[in-house]
Amino acid sequence: MDLDRIARDGMVLLGCGKMGSAMLAGWLARGVPPTCVHVLEPSPSDWLRSTGVHLDSAMPPAPAVAIVAVKPQMMGDALPALQALGNATTLFISIAAGTTMARFSDALGAETPIIRAMPNTPASVGAGITALIGNDHVSEDQMDLAEALLAAVGQTVRLQDESQMDAVTGLSGSGPAYVFHMIEAMAAAGVAQGLAPDLAMQLARATVIGAGQLATGSTESAEQLRINVTSPKGTTAAALDVLMPELPPLMARAVKAAAERSRALSS
Repeated sequence: MDLDRIARDGMVLLGCGKMGSAMLAGWLARGVPPTCVHVLEPSPSDWLRSTGVHLDSAMPPAPAVAIVAVKPQMMGDALPALQALGNATTLFISIAAGTTMARFSDALGAETPIIRAMPNTPASVGAGITALIGNDHVSEDQMDLAEALLAAVGQTVRLQDESQMDAVTGLSGSGPAYVFHMIEAMAAAGVAQGLAPDLAMQLARATVIGAGQLATGSTESAEQLRINVTSPKGTTAAALDVLMPELPPLMARAVKAAAERSRALSS
């Protein structure tokens, strides 16, 4: 991370809710001095007040980066606070779902360097993944800076085209909710087979966490990991005979629905 540039020019965080707080905590843990960070947040938490950042005070004249972390429906009220930084050297990074780079250019100026990013909620525990793409005014150094900032809360991937962001939203942006619902469904199925609710939930949570860690640490594909667990004509095979015809098309419809909703929000 280019700490020298941030230390010299400062950085601005507009909005410090759950995702903004997760990012801020990651930056501070990686050595960003709190005195270099200027946060605009109308309802600051006690934790935010304790960090030592500049809170709702005058912004630096030309910060290295301004991160927009407000909800999409609040964007119209929030962006005017940053308009003075447009068409200059400040890099803007938006994590607002459904808000295109063109909308930011309209509000901030056609020459403004803008990166659109889509993190997901596991960022709050440093295990997120963020997809990002920049407009034509973003330099390679600025892309590297954005990746370093977003890597504070997990992995990063670069997209080739902004249109891919809707699919990212449907897959990884909304994806944690799918996994949480699967935990709910697994626990309920365990209860139906005679387990106590607390025990069923503990088993379901631990199974999903363990499988995720195994997938993360393995060089084998998800398909091969599934095969490794599945003995011919065994218990797992019996379960997969039920799941495999149903789950892929169901998941395809779910991700498509989320992606189409993202497109609608962007229009």
